[in-house]
Amino acid sequence: MVHKLRCQATEKRLDGRRVAGNIATVVFILLGMAATLSAQQREVHYLHQGAMPPGAIGSRQLQRGGPLVGFFQPVEIKAPPGALVSLAVAGNFEPPRKAPIRAGLLIGQVYRLRVMDIPLRAGLEVFPTVEIIDRLYTPRDQQRRFAIPIELTEEDLKLAMDGKFVTRVIYLEDVDAALPVAQKPGSMDWFEAGVGQDPLAVADAMGRPVAILRLGARLPDDAENPGQAFLYNSPPFVKYASRPVAAGPKEMPPEEPQP
Repeated sequence: MVHKLRCQATEKRLDGRRVAGNIATVVFILLGMAATLSAQQREVHYLHQGAMPPGAIGSRQLQRGGPLVGFFQPVEIKAPPGALVSLAVAGNFEPPRKAPIRAGLLIGQVYRLRVMDIPLRAGLEVFPTVEIIDRLYTPRDQQRRFAIPIELTEEDLKLAMDGKFVTRVIYLEDVDAALPVAQKPGSMDWFEAGVGQDPLAVADAMGRPVAILRLGARLPDDAENPGQAFLYNSPPFVKYASRPVAAGPKEMPPEEPQP
């Protein structure tokens, strides 16, 4: 069951180019308070808005039904060379690892990341969140081959450290609207939302949103003891091997879910 984020009786047309490839992102950079965005996007009745707090969109998606509850969607978290990334486990961050990190994340949950050793920003850290709001419908024995890419770009990390709030909505392109152009291996095209545009609405018009990456919103009082509220209660995840899964009829079994 595939849900769109807008009401079925409404439609929105957006100016701008369509990007090529299967997975792409819509990027929005906010200089002020996120609440100002919701008042600017009233052209059509959308069920969700990008300015909603982390977890609100995913939880409402679960209420709409379908094979989403309890599903660990494979993702691949990418970061600039040299940067280290940690996921929250049992009320704290796990030991940092080099990207890319491959894991299965529950739909509807919010995962807090810790990013350190950012190039040219020694000693500074960023704590983005990842919210999975939908899944990819792949063959059952090939789910890990088609992970959702979560890209922490050097530019976005620097914007977050400079006090900006960056939202990336990752979406699966509409095959009937995408340009017939091959995507470069290892890259992901992106579209920048304009002033006053809701990035979630833009992504929904161009395809099917599956994840939301938010950077620059909050910092913990103590990174070594951030507290469960900051970590969104450390939802469980399934840790996969960092190496890509080779094509084949069967996959390697995943490790046990982390608490």
